[in-house]
Formats: sequence, structure tokens, C-alpha cells
Amino acid sequence: MKLLSASILAAALLAGCGSMSKMASAPDTPTRTADGVLIGPTGMTLYTFDRDAAGSGKSACNGPCATNWPPLMAADGARPMGAYTIITRDDGKRQWAYKGWPLYYWSKDTKAGDKTGDGFNNVWKVARP
Repeated sequence: MKLLSASILAAALLAGCGSMSKMASAPDTPTRTADGVLIGPTGMTLYTFDRDAAGSGKSACNGPCATNWPPLMAADGARPMGAYTIITRDDGKRQWAYKGWPLYYWSKDTKAGDKTGDGFNNVWKVARP
């Protein structure tokens, strides 16, 4: 019985170590693709804003706009990779951009797969790879 318990404990510890290393590893990119659109780490759809100038390194969506359209924030240690760059927002925080376009969530999307902001005011579009 002790041998069985020790084996179960060893297996549980190994399984735990494996999942811990997966959690600690950095993602390859700040987004993923689902149903042909970019989604953030939360699984929610990402959007671009036509009033942003691609490649300018700036966001035109600040203040109340950013309350409705929260930016996809970049961690302090994050570095640009491939088509992903990091811009500095007016408040000094860092935001991910894809192919020069800053990325945002839409506050009215309530679950993964929602795309209710697509076409909003004819200036918001789902971000596509």
C-alpha cells in the first residue's frame, strides 16, 4: 500500500511540475487566432480603430474611448516580436499593436467569440491576421 501511495504522490508531483512549467513559459505571441480574427489572452476578440495611424506608434483612443475600448496592454518586460510592436499610450502605459495597428477589446463583448464591436461607428473592425 505504501508503494502505491508513493507512486501516486510521485505521479502527482510530476504532473504538477509539468503544468507549472507550462504556466511559467511566455507565449509565442500576445494574441492567438480564432474564427479568422485575433483574440487576446482572455479569449476575447480584438479590434483596430480607423482613427489610429498604422505604424505611428500612437493610439487615438484615450480617456473615455479607452474605457469602452480597453487596449491590449503589454507587460513591462514584453518585447516586440514579428508583426507585433509595442506603442506607448498617452498615459505612459504600453500597448500591443499588430502590423502597426494598436489592438483593443470592446467592453460590450461579454464572452469569447463575441464580435459585437465589428463595424461600430464605421471606424472599429475586428483585427485579422
